[in-house]
Amino acid sequence: MPAAARPLQDTGTIPAPSTLPDRAHADFGGEVASPGSQEIANWVVASRDNHALPFIIVDKVNAKVFVFGAEGRIRGAAPALLGMAHGDDSVPGIGQRKLATIRPAERTTPAGRFEAALGNDFDQDILWVDYDAALSLHRVIVGNPKDRRHARLASPTPSDNRISYGCINVPAHFYDAIVAPAFKGTVGIVYILPETRPLEAVFAIRGTGPAAANSATRAMATPVR
Repeated sequence: MPAAARPLQDTGTIPAPSTLPDRAHADFGGEVASPGSQEIANWVVASRDNHALPFIIVDKVNAKVFVFGAEGRIRGAAPALLGMAHGDDSVPGIGQRKLATIRPAERTTPAGRFEAALGNDFDQDILWVDYDAALSLHRVIVGNPKDRRHARLASPTPSDNRISYGCINVPAHFYDAIVAPAFKGTVGIVYILPETRPLEAVFAIRGTGPAAANSATRAMATPVR
């Protein structure tokens, strides 16, 4: 692994949710959210699936990120840039490939439940979401000027927010003021909503979906942008 890529330290097991107050719904604080985002956030709070940890909802269809405290109260929301290709799965082995070899159709932001923690890639501090897929949430970068990433984030619609190699790009001020403080000194859970499958095929909202989190405790050598 190149020296520039620093792995996160193993944070151990996820704590039990016994310290959470009894709540039936997530508190969006007036933020506009899709029915899918509301359903998953409410399920997380009611079932305590986040295990007393901060959590993030990523709504790919509407290109929006919601950050919640462990108790289910929103800390902030912002638009996001996502993988260029529509789809809910990562290509096997994509985290080990060079960016130049990743075709446009392979640039997906996978759906799922991920255990995430702050760390570093080659250039900056980021929130590692899935090491195996080299998937992270980070400040928007300039990248190729033709991508117009900052302009896409600022646009009023989500239709032009699909441009990354798979990672989740958010405004720098949102990352610095909301994401980083929420995950400082702890792991947390990131829920990325599907766009090609129903929610219950990805999350155990009705006791039918997969319940295990993907572990964010392995180092990746090549970050996906």
